Amino acid sequence: MPSVIVLTVDQRGSRHSEDLIPDALERLAPLPTLLAFERTAGDELQGVLDDPDAVAAALGELLRADAWYVGIGVGPVEEPLPDHARAGRGPAYLQARAAVSGAKTSPWHVRVAADHWAGRALETTLWLWAAVLARRTARGWEVADLVAQGLSYAEAGNRLRISQSAVSQRAQAAGIVEARRAEELAAVLARTLLEEER
Repeated sequence: MPSVIVLTVDQRGSRHSEDLIPDALERLAPLPTLLAFERTAGDELQGVLDDPDAVAAALGELLRADAWYVGIGVGPVEEPLPDHARAGRGPAYLQARAAVSGAKTSPWHVRVAADHWAGRALETTLWLWAAVLARRTARGWEVADLVAQGLSYAEAGNRLRISQSAVSQRAQAAGIVEARRAEELAAVLARTLLEEER
């Protein structure tokens, strides 16, 4: 059975807010997955990944929305793989289910279930990353999104019609460097977990 990372994600406060699943699926669709993200039931979605960089990118999208309980399970899944994520079985699915339940009472609504030191390290990284993103303003996101597209601070300033110095100040306040480092570390830890499980 191959080792993978299963993300089970449940919308917070879904009874009192709009359905966020369609937007989340659209944002997650470009990422390389073993089994694509899809709605599993009601206000929940699930995806199966074996690419550490895609895991980190998916987690970044979910943390940005600040609207989800995120459960991360690491381990094997039964083969042959089904056509849909919701039809899969195996220890990674069970861990992700336990993790999303635990996320409901955990800091920053994220839990990682993995029998390895890197699981706790990944969970800690995600909590710190979420704390950085939580303080980011709309202006900070403007700069962060432009920089993520590959623009320099000068180019971002031209686009926003502000000075390069103002862009730099917004970037610092938005924690752009810190968030980038968190994403890089999340990918490294995801890779460590996948390699350890194999």
